[in-house]
Amino acid sequence: MFNDFEKCLYKLSLKAIKKGEIPVAAIIVKNNKIISKAYNKRKNKSNPLLHAEVQAILKASKKLKDWRLNECELYVTLKPCHMCEEIIKECRISKVYYFSNNNKVINYKSSFIYIKNNFSETYTKLLTNFFKKLR
Repeated sequence: MFNDFEKCLYKLSLKAIKKGEIPVAAIIVKNNKIISKAYNKRKNKSNPLLHAEVQAILKASKKLKDWRLNECELYVTLKPCHMCEEIIKECRISKVYYFSNNNKVINYKSSFIYIKNNFSETYTKLLTNFFKKLR
């Protein structure tokens, strides 16, 4: 009925429910082998960053000793939120497979305000010089 990846995700989702968490699970696969797996732990750890995807990414990065996961694929039970999408892009995961759509609409009340002053100019130069030396 389910393939090995799906079975693993299902078991992780059940574990999340048992712990009182939203049943979202994620695995990272490289060369058709599971290298990391995780489920949501936001509620129990009181940490908004502990989405299943983020934890799976951290574990895979530690295992591979590299933050670049461009040869990896992510399987997740629920379509990643915007935060997770950006993290997935940053670590260069090649493909993301998900099994359920995320229809949750969040009305963010955050404002992002750019401050342009002497410090911002100094910091921009610092970054520019860092990357010039790096390359």
